[in-house]
Amino acid sequence: MSHLIEFNTTHNHDACIHDALENAQQICQEKGGVLTDIRRQVLELIWRNHHPVKAYDIIEKFKPSERTQGAAKPTTIYRALEFLLEKGLIHRVESLNAFIGCNNPLHVHELLLLICKKCENVQERSAEIVMDSVKTELINAHFIAHSKTIEIHGLCENCIQDNQVE
Repeated sequence: MSHLIEFNTTHNHDACIHDALENAQQICQEKGGVLTDIRRQVLELIWRNHHPVKAYDIIEKFKPSERTQGAAKPTTIYRALEFLLEKGLIHRVESLNAFIGCNNPLHVHELLLLICKKCENVQERSAEIVMDSVKTELINAHFIAHSKTIEIHGLCENCIQDNQVE
């Protein structure tokens, strides 16, 4: 099943953040680990919109709390990112050296990321048929993959329509 998020003025990012935090709490309870204040805030910053977020942007926007006492150090943010990646709560967009929230963290899955070069939105797609073909090729090549993510850069539906209007 593919996940397509409608990017329009009625989209509610607060709902995305709420769902992401609830999923994170559930995953931490099931798989172990603690969703600390720092990890929670990093996850919230990533889910503010559906654009990929770079680690240094997270560091800049990170707000110190009474518990964190001061600005977050880069190593602290990177550790939080590693935890969120390990738990499947976020994905790394390798070609952009950035991160996005996972639309379906309750299920282990491979990725097809559609990255719009104009608006920078990223769509996470499950693309089972594509990934099955990749799996077959890996088997034929006697190659063991540690992770599989396919990133495709282009224009999203909204940007294509905007270009036609201009």
